[in-house]
Amino acid sequence: MKVPAIFFLIALVLTLLFAPIALSAQEQRDSQKITIKSKEVNSGVVILSVQNGKSSFDLQCNKDYVGCAVLDPGDYVMVRLPKNRGLYDCVNAEVYGKTADTELGDRLGQYCLIEKK
Repeated sequence: MKVPAIFFLIALVLTLLFAPIALSAQEQRDSQKITIKSKEVNSGVVILSVQNGKSSFDLQCNKDYVGCAVLDPGDYVMVRLPKNRGLYDCVNAEVYGKTADTELGDRLGQYCLIEKK
């Protein structure tokens, strides 16, 4: 009777030790500072032209979807979401307001990231 109890305790201890590490790995986000250069709405699709260092890309969303916002040009923070996360069938990204410290500001919208070629 003692052997199953020992295995249970070992499993419990291992879970308590490694669960925080696994959860923190999921919480790590690929955040990057971006600058929205222009905005337009075309046939119900919001298109934001974005500059990130030397690269540029578009962020697109369907205007009628919750989480889609027409953001004004300026500086923001973008987080790329993991694969199969988000509203759209593409690389999804969330845009947050820029804050003075390392924390993310309020989430302003969720978009499909379109790389320019």
